[in-house]
Amino acid sequence: MTLETGKTVREIAISHPATVRVFESLGIDYCCGGKRPLEEACQRANVPLEEALRLLAQAQEEPAPERAWTGTGLGELAAHIVDRHHGYVRREAARLIPMLEKVVSKHGPAHPELQQIQELFGAMVQELFAHMMKEEHVLFPCLVQMETAVREGNAPPRAMFGSIEMPISRMLAEHDDAGDLAKRIRTAASDFHPPESACPTYRALYQGLDEFERDLHQHVHLENNILFPRALEMERQGTANVRQ
Repeated sequence: MTLETGKTVREIAISHPATVRVFESLGIDYCCGGKRPLEEACQRANVPLEEALRLLAQAQEEPAPERAWTGTGLGELAAHIVDRHHGYVRREAARLIPMLEKVVSKHGPAHPELQQIQELFGAMVQELFAHMMKEEHVLFPCLVQMETAVREGNAPPRAMFGSIEMPISRMLAEHDDAGDLAKRIRTAASDFHPPESACPTYRALYQGLDEFERDLHQHVHLENNILFPRALEMERQGTANVRQ
């Protein structure tokens, strides 16, 4: 299938999940910045458009790394996000935080950027933990209730915050904040290339932080580009159908 250069990165990632690996490898933002057309995204990432198209075409011939999720229920997708991505954040934070403390204590004097990375990662984890709690205990249950009501032909239940547009806009802003912190960590860590003198723990730390950022991108992609737009559309259609 030939890709149209005018399509947004978001549209390509949704339609062809295997292309996510290409966007990651090229440093093209497909989650928070996914609304940009492919050509513009390539320009911003300083990637030749022809090279991106070649790699994306190859990716479409390969098996997708996971489901497309465009045809599943909101509740099923939300449960997947909690199990796969929220669980990952909690497990990896518990592993990486003490690893950071160890590396900073040993290598910090010679590599002051490690202190900055530690502070940035701590801030990101703190924000993500609060963010995930709001999703798990407020927003996601609301989406499940709305989906059930709409399927039964009823009006979406009105939550204490009114339309789901309000909490979703808050979640989107928090995604932007987390993404900015992740970019600052990558910059401070020189794209996660450790110095030649780095010990095995130092190298494992950088690999772990790199993988953490990649999972965050996929996590945000599923919410920004699939779950939230579908939820907003369901709320609009459900309300309109009941009024008719």
